[in-house]
Amino acid sequence: SACNHTNEPEFTLVGLTDSKEIQLVLSVLFLLIYMLTVLGNIGMILIIHLDVQLHTPMYFFLTHLSFLDLSYSTVITPKTLQNTLTSIKNISFMGCFTQLYFFVLLAASECFILSSMAYDRYVAICNPLHYPVIMSPRRSYTLITVSYMIGVLDSSVTVFCLSTLDFCNSKVIHHFFCDTFPILALSCSDTYNAEATIFVLAGSTLLLSLITISSSYVSILSTILKINSSSGKHKAFSTCASHLIGVTVFYGTMIFTYLKPSTSYSLGKDQVASVFYTIVIPMLNPLIYSLRNKEVKSAVVRVMKKRECIQKLE
Repeated sequence: SACNHTNEPEFTLVGLTDSKEIQLVLSVLFLLIYMLTVLGNIGMILIIHLDVQLHTPMYFFLTHLSFLDLSYSTVITPKTLQNTLTSIKNISFMGCFTQLYFFVLLAASECFILSSMAYDRYVAICNPLHYPVIMSPRRSYTLITVSYMIGVLDSSVTVFCLSTLDFCNSKVIHHFFCDTFPILALSCSDTYNAEATIFVLAGSTLLLSLITISSSYVSILSTILKINSSSGKHKAFSTCASHLIGVTVFYGTMIFTYLKPSTSYSLGKDQVASVFYTIVIPMLNPLIYSLRNKEVKSAVVRVMKKRECIQKLE
């Protein structure tokens, strides 16, 4: 049949632009961002690991956030760089679905790790006396495990839905990585069921995590407003500010890209949003959480001093 999966087991990724000059600028930019992402996130994981004072639930979640950002930047950026720098635009079916699988897994897990962080802030500010009991190591591990399990469920269902479709006419993906909607757009089968399933899954992942985050912050806000001293208010708010910035940027671009009918799928705008959350945000997170954060800054100083002492002793 013409609709055979195997007759040409490759997709072609169009990438972001045809212009050679823009391609060059983008690849330099993406390479820089990727290097910063790797350095920033590995740096964050190391500092949290090396500094005992950061061994708290909040930083435990932050370690996983850094790990996710590092991973999903690595799932997307190197392949995008290869596309922009060389004439190799093709990606095998297997490669494409693998990229999609890990991308969905990591993005969905990130939604729930951000929710766990919001819940952690909620307990810290609204129930400070019970915090050590409520946010026990066991509960932290449970929240992380559930986050990853939801990611695995989301990505497995998404890839399963897409792999049952037939691709016969065009194999050209109008995007710079293998994303759900651009692949759906290529299928010559009836995509209604696949699309509905994926939409419900993505929608419920985004909504569930957003509801958790919003309700946590509503409680946090009402608690902060009850604090009498302005320094107390400021201190409570500053522990949440970086998380709020991170959440706003991440969900803003995600919702813009995914929670709208596929008929309004416009290339330019969607690609800008996608570049933002797949390539730029993983770089921003360590900056958001370290620059706005006195604890991380002092941890860096402590780790440096510790190293100096060890070198002197040697």
